[in-house]
Amino acid sequence: MITVQTFEVNFFMENTYLLYDETREAVLIDCGCVTPEEEKRLSDFVAQEKLTIKRYLCTHLHLDHILGNEYVYRTYGLSPEAHKTETEGLPSPEQQAQLFGLPITLKNVPVTNYLVGGDTIKFGHSELTTLLVPGHSPGSLVFYNKENGYLFTGDALFAGSIGRTDLWGGNQEVLITAIQEKLLSLPDETIIYPGHGPTSTIFNEKMNNPFL
Repeated sequence: MITVQTFEVNFFMENTYLLYDETREAVLIDCGCVTPEEEKRLSDFVAQEKLTIKRYLCTHLHLDHILGNEYVYRTYGLSPEAHKTETEGLPSPEQQAQLFGLPITLKNVPVTNYLVGGDTIKFGHSELTTLLVPGHSPGSLVFYNKENGYLFTGDALFAGSIGRTDLWGGNQEVLITAIQEKLLSLPDETIIYPGHGPTSTIFNEKMNNPFL
């Protein structure tokens, strides 16, 4: 059984997720920690629960989801894993910060392992399957745990909304098609853990999401 711990962080109110099971092995998804307090909150939880973070997964490489990359590398020795298209189609973190008008300096931690749709990511007794759901960004990935019915959607799908498509490589038609084909075909009871905001379910989004 996977336990999901959510940390809402940074000025974008981004959801950073820590997943672990009874073996105490864990994976981290989209670390957006930007302040020492946010970093300490995550690190204290890892230490308290005696977790070993095995991999650091990125749904995509927009600034708000990668603000903690240097912290993760410095603290746990883990480099981000993402789709290759994300590294080719987006400005650097430093350039993104400038474009958003944020007075912060970021160290770019290179992606060392490229993920593709259909990959299986194992930790402890658990596993995630990667689904390629582009449109919000060119190589957006979603991570799905079939056993527990958990879906980590990044900024592809939210409770009652979908990701914005006016940033680099965004395309609303591509995004809606990908959501319909890859996500809405999953069981209705599947729980959606989005990159921002509250959780939802596939059933709720089928019934109530105005974009779908």
